[in-house]
Amino acid sequence: MATQMFEGKGHAAVYQKYRFAPGKELQQIILGYLQEKKVNSAELVVDVGCGSGQGTRFLAEHFKKVVGTDISEAQIQEARDAPSMPNVSYLVCPAEELPFGDASVDILTSFTAAHWFDMEKFMREANRVLKPGGCVAISTYTVDMSLRYRNCSEELTKVFRESWDLLLKYSHNRIKLVLEDYKDIFEALPFPDKKRITDIFDNIPMTVAGVVGYLESVSPYQAFMKNDPEAAKSLLQEMEKKMLETMGVSSRETPVEFWVRHVCVLGCK
Repeated sequence: MATQMFEGKGHAAVYQKYRFAPGKELQQIILGYLQEKKVNSAELVVDVGCGSGQGTRFLAEHFKKVVGTDISEAQIQEARDAPSMPNVSYLVCPAEELPFGDASVDILTSFTAAHWFDMEKFMREANRVLKPGGCVAISTYTVDMSLRYRNCSEELTKVFRESWDLLLKYSHNRIKLVLEDYKDIFEALPFPDKKRITDIFDNIPMTVAGVVGYLESVSPYQAFMKNDPEAAKSLLQEMEKKMLETMGVSSRETPVEFWVRHVCVLGCK
């Protein structure tokens, strides 16, 4: 069955504040593929597991009608409250039960969410709602992340990685799909015309506060918080302190480069 995370209002608010939109390199790869498959004039795009709408809003810049769906009411409320274009709407529903007719959707996307779905049911549903010639773009950023700032990038990345490695102990077993670069998701996609790209690197502009906030938004941190709130808060405070010391700055609003590696599974029905 699907795994429900990111449900509470507090977590949804953190998610909206600190989760980032798909990076430029990932955007170009997805849009390039859709253009190649001639679905760039799509009538209906559905973004599944949209969370607070970061990926949905990117799609709205390029397509006529975009619907973001998520199982969490709190996430959908955050998405609806955020400024967005008039061609976007949001629905609360499971990824495995999409309220769209057979062969009615041109493009189906999912950004950093598909590993939480019941894969067999979701793929069956994707196959049902997609038009013949319709496309799927399923992506995630990986735990392969690094920070760059002046001449201390290596040390800064080490500080970040130490905190990440501690949090990974609290990972749900579904994170295995991410650690294996969505190989199982690629294999489950029921279309012969498909490909998986594992080396998409994006520079996401961040601040020290943004990096700390991003870690606060991830599911292993939320699990850690439930288990030991004081230790969880202390982990983030300590990481922020070490980052500022390493960079030789005092402001948590100091900009840093946050490099992430994306994986993307693309397919055409």
